[in-house]
Amino acid sequence: MDPRQLAVLVSSLVSQALLLLSLPFPHPTPCASVPSRHNLPLFLFSPPPTPLAPLVSLLLHLLSSSSHIAASVHFLPHKRKRHRHQPDLHVPRRGPDHFRLCFRMTSTTFEWLSGLLDPLLDCRDPAGSALRLSGPTRLAIALSRLASGASYPDLACRFGVPESAARFCSKHLCRVLCTNFRFWLTFPSPSDLTTVSAGFQAVGHGLPDCCGAMACARFEACGQSVVAAQIVADSSSRIIHIAAGFRGDRTDSGVLKCSSLYNDVQEGQLLGAAQYLVGDGRYPLLPWLMVPFAGPVPGSCEEDFNAVHQSMCRPVLRVVCSMRNWGALSSLREEENFKVAVACIGTCAILHNVLLMREDYSALSDVSNENHTGLEHSGEDLGLEDFYCEVKASTLRSMLAVRARAARDSGQISIP
Repeated sequence: MDPRQLAVLVSSLVSQALLLLSLPFPHPTPCASVPSRHNLPLFLFSPPPTPLAPLVSLLLHLLSSSSHIAASVHFLPHKRKRHRHQPDLHVPRRGPDHFRLCFRMTSTTFEWLSGLLDPLLDCRDPAGSALRLSGPTRLAIALSRLASGASYPDLACRFGVPESAARFCSKHLCRVLCTNFRFWLTFPSPSDLTTVSAGFQAVGHGLPDCCGAMACARFEACGQSVVAAQIVADSSSRIIHIAAGFRGDRTDSGVLKCSSLYNDVQEGQLLGAAQYLVGDGRYPLLPWLMVPFAGPVPGSCEEDFNAVHQSMCRPVLRVVCSMRNWGALSSLREEENFKVAVACIGTCAILHNVLLMREDYSALSDVSNENHTGLEHSGEDLGLEDFYCEVKASTLRSMLAVRARAARDSGQISIP
């Protein structure tokens, strides 16, 4: 029996029982003899002849009211729950390593992310059709695509859903993260830059005021196009800035000049007077961008600076390698257009920071080599250093080179 119908029945039976109890007590007025629908309010306010009458009257009123309420509730519209179709996630409940293989994160991170995003992932369906999939299932489909780069037909077969549903889940996760959680990629405030600088000072053997390492990565997108992404990371390989969507045939310095980061730093909005970023030789030397010396003399301060500079660039190289390990970024040709491909890059960057925030290093690459593998591109920036070089930038780099020599003499670094 429906719980609402049962409540009405119980209330009615109890009311009848209490009515029988009230019969032996005479009332001074006729209107108080039998509590009907018309005289019940008068009965409540009439003076009772016995001590038990007020209690019986009050109970009758409450039970009568509850009967009417229960009966009316029975006719209220019920909130219908959407019946969910739960496909097989193909991830065993036991064995956390399977989560790392399938989603590039631990099971606890998946559950945390599912709880965070469930209201946003579950609130929208494709136009004209309901997916009937729970939030965790939608997240699993999208993360499986991002982690493995599986084609949408394979993804649909794996989860037992239409291909259109697999595309929708992947695209919707990108939209949710890039719209609602892009603050995880915000450049640090001036007060937070102190912490960033301290981290690089530890990595860079005492070189002060470095606030980020910069690199440019390229990914094959729809058709024959290539998309470039400019990335800035702190000493822990956390992304503190990313700008994607540039043409891949641009040089690294060309991408930099087209970015909002360049304009903001030039206008003094992001860095202090003595603060700077580090980048490889594909970038120009600027007052706020330190690049290595070209052709340093062996045993010179410039060579020492280059060695320290290389260690300071390693965190962003680790980011680029980690980003490339997201399978979707190696199969962006599957996306329907260039805009969706760029959104995938931003989504993987956000997930990269989420994993570091959760101390989940499942997707973090272990970069031990000292070269810039994966950063090659067509075109060379020959002569750009001389063209953009300013006295202030050269002076700052020379001062840092002297600091690097002092670090070498103190045994903090070793030059082969």
